[in-house]
Amino acid sequence: MKKNILISSGGSGGHIIPSTIIYEHLKNDFDVFLTTDKRGVRFLKTEKYKVKIFNTPKISKNLFILPLNFILIFFLTLKSILFLKKKNIDILISTGGYMSLPLCIAAKILKVKIYLFEPNMVLGRANRFFLKMSEKIFCYSYDIKNFPIELKNKIILIDPLLRKEFYSIKQNENLTIENKINFLIIGGSQGAELFDNTLKDTIINLSKKYSIKIFHQTNRSNFNNLKSFYDKNNIENQLFDFKDDILEFIQNSNLCITRAGASTLSELTFLNIPYLAVPLPSAKDNHQMANALFYKDKNCCWIVNEHKINKEILTINLTDIIQNKEDYLLKKKNMKKFSYQNSWNKINQKLKSIFNEN
Repeated sequence: MKKNILISSGGSGGHIIPSTIIYEHLKNDFDVFLTTDKRGVRFLKTEKYKVKIFNTPKISKNLFILPLNFILIFFLTLKSILFLKKKNIDILISTGGYMSLPLCIAAKILKVKIYLFEPNMVLGRANRFFLKMSEKIFCYSYDIKNFPIELKNKIILIDPLLRKEFYSIKQNENLTIENKINFLIIGGSQGAELFDNTLKDTIINLSKKYSIKIFHQTNRSNFNNLKSFYDKNNIENQLFDFKDDILEFIQNSNLCITRAGASTLSELTFLNIPYLAVPLPSAKDNHQMANALFYKDKNCCWIVNEHKINKEILTINLTDIIQNKEDYLLKKKNMKKFSYQNSWNKINQKLKSIFNEN
């Protein structure tokens, strides 16, 4: 008899992508369900998954709203208990975020085994809260910031999770920037005003020196403005949003500037696309900077601090990257070295063996 597994996901792309990857790994051997909120549904092809929506409120710092939050979380916890019992859930996998709160509390009450997933290099607050009551936590490294030393035995190391189609792409580690820069710009699931505006002058400066094509990921609300800008300046371009298939654009790129979400950095590193990371300063506990530093320490990328950015600094950074061919190829070599053992079957067997044992 198959075990029933519930994956609790949040409302951002950073939560949804690993949740769907875990779902794909487990769906053939377990009965798998997925929960998210209304924000997360935007990034899901709901017909592919058994999805339940739980709209957990973000805990407000406003003392007048806070009691209402707790009342709603209380009722969502009751709803979660009913859902877990109805689906006869054996294992809950939480990818973190405040959205996981009612489901993890319900799982604890019902003695459902809880597993956590932390793709970032800083332990998330929700994961830290539930760490003691969890069985194990999946991480990409033992060196997670804010991780209690006495609970490090709970870590299960796992290779960075990638969508299955990424493994079918052949990486070309010898590719350099020669005749044309195919420049990928990734603002993340929330978009990035920095990349939609501040970067414009830098792009114009680069286009005067090099043959350039832009693949720009942004919110659809920005499409007309950006399209007009690129066309006006005779810059070849292709725009896409977070829901589009990013693989098509990554595999046709040879340089990237990006935020530092865990999934994005894993994908770029695996496909050997050198990137300049601009971590989001407002990311909780500065986890994007920690993510970027994880790869920089392995000499797989470059980092620039958003607070120090202006058009001159961006232009200088990107020009140096383009002109320093040796460093560019070294980054690609280090990326390949880091990722060479990462395979779909290896991760698949590890996940299945762990959940079949428990």
